Amino acid sequence: MADGEVNPFANSSANSKMCPLPHEPADYDRGATVDIPLDGSMDLRKREQELQAREAELKKKEQELKRREDNVAQAGIVIEDINWPPIFPIIHHDIRNEIPVHLQKLQYVAFTTFLGPTIWFLAIIYFIFGVPGSYVLWYRPLYRAMRTESALKFGWFFLTYSFHIGFCAFACVAPPIIFRGKSLTGILPAIEILTWSALVGIFYLIGFVFFCIETLISVWVIQQVYMYFRGTGKTAEMRKEAMMAAL
Repeated sequence: MADGEVNPFANSSANSKMCPLPHEPADYDRGATVDIPLDGSMDLRKREQELQAREAELKKKEQELKRREDNVAQAGIVIEDINWPPIFPIIHHDIRNEIPVHLQKLQYVAFTTFLGPTIWFLAIIYFIFGVPGSYVLWYRPLYRAMRTESALKFGWFFLTYSFHIGFCAFACVAPPIIFRGKSLTGILPAIEILTWSALVGIFYLIGFVFFCIETLISVWVIQQVYMYFRGTGKTAEMRKEAMMAAL
């Protein structure tokens, strides 16, 4: 190359050397230790220990209860849990587990007769027809008689209300004549039931008291209505209306 010639690549090669990038310090130290919280595992272990302690306590109580039951059984003491009827347990009854298999059928049949389908049927009749029947037969006629001063309505009330009083008086005694079984809570069924079940007998006595109260109140009502009716002077009118209705 001549002295006067200029190398065009001289500056470009010198400028082509790139400056090194500055050193960036690392965000973390490779030799440093990392602390991981162990609270979750410790809580889990603590709960596990608490569950194990509770389980051990329950097993201890179960063993103690079984020991007491064994002692009671060895002593010949029979503890009967009250389990019937389910809605209001008042007696102990478990045919399936306590009665021999060859006697269970007979026991179930006897239990059916004990329940008394007739008694339940009559009780349903009393409940369904008692309140609406009384309303239609004597309460509404009395209401209309008081409102309209109708002698015929008064006469119908006296007739039907007399049957009502007769039924209440009959129910107070409840002799086994017309209504069989124990469907009426009168004094006779109450005395009979008290001989084998004090609790059920008490319920029958309560029913007997209510029938007595109903009878006394009904007698007072019909007496007062009759006194009012006679005071209005409608006896002759009632007789006339009754004859016209019969014709």
